Amino acid sequence: MAPSRIATPPPSTTPSIVKIIPPAGTSYGDWRDDFYRDGYVVTKGAVPKDRAIGYQSDALTWLEGFNLGFDRNDKSTWKKENLPQSWKGGMYLHFAAAHEKYVWDARCEPGVIEHFARLWGTDELLVSFDTVNITLPKSIVGEYDSQPWPHCDQAPEKKDLACVQGIIQLSEAGPNDGGLLVMKHSAPFFRKFFEENPVSGPTPWRTAKHQDFHPFTEDNLDWYRSQGCELIKVCAELGDLIMWDSRQVHWAKFGDSDLVRTLIYATYTPASWMTPENQVLKKEMFEKRQTTTHWPHCNLFTHGGATIKVDGKDVPDPLDRSEPVAKLVESEKLLKLAGVIPY
Repeated sequence: MAPSRIATPPPSTTPSIVKIIPPAGTSYGDWRDDFYRDGYVVTKGAVPKDRAIGYQSDALTWLEGFNLGFDRNDKSTWKKENLPQSWKGGMYLHFAAAHEKYVWDARCEPGVIEHFARLWGTDELLVSFDTVNITLPKSIVGEYDSQPWPHCDQAPEKKDLACVQGIIQLSEAGPNDGGLLVMKHSAPFFRKFFEENPVSGPTPWRTAKHQDFHPFTEDNLDWYRSQGCELIKVCAELGDLIMWDSRQVHWAKFGDSDLVRTLIYATYTPASWMTPENQVLKKEMFEKRQTTTHWPHCNLFTHGGATIKVDGKDVPDPLDRSEPVAKLVESEKLLKLAGVIPY
């Protein structure tokens, strides 16, 4: 596949910084024009609906398999106490959830890979070992202990397009359903925002491992609004793929419908961007069936084991596991996406 943009691989001294420059004045005549203009795009039918329905069923089977009382067919069981530990209401960072067979089957969907290949100009891609989201409706389970968290998933010094995140929709995401919120067209203002609002000194969100994250305040959102950016609830259908620039201001909202929000987070970047050191680390994380960040080729760290509170102290969650329930099939295609074997 011929490159559709100029991609400069990261220098060896700064392996996590990538500079992507779309050719000036380029018009692609497809969804990429919307992506570059708005900072996000919904690509239709990346996964056939029958398979997307099957993946959602697998996700709910996985959730029922904890045997805590949750039954997809009995809404009286849709209670927080019948669910394993999650983050922000439905993100499962532990339990080897990122490596369940249905998750890898979805990551390997040709329609998903094709969109990222077209965007990056190569089909030699890596994928993140990202989390899944199975969020029961607050109209049934009650309010979640979570507030809006506007943020971007890219460090301020990475000024240009360096990562594109994805959501594989396994449920509808209509206006009243839970889903992704974005500040439309905010990604192109990333550089200008940090020039006017520089980050200096240590911050509570920035660690040696976790650098590709920045939270925004309501005043920051007002700044983006002053640039003409508009808050949008992204609507999508079952089987669609949502893609957004990691510089885009975004967060999730809980829905007002009775729908179970079900999705897989999946990010792809060119395999050539990963350093030999990160390749060793990624292979090790794959073999241990660990969950990573949104970044496939760098910023590789795990969320650690699941814990629960006992007498006010964090102790290992007895429900945690180091192997998926449904074992994945380690095909050549999968192992290349995982960064285990080279292209």
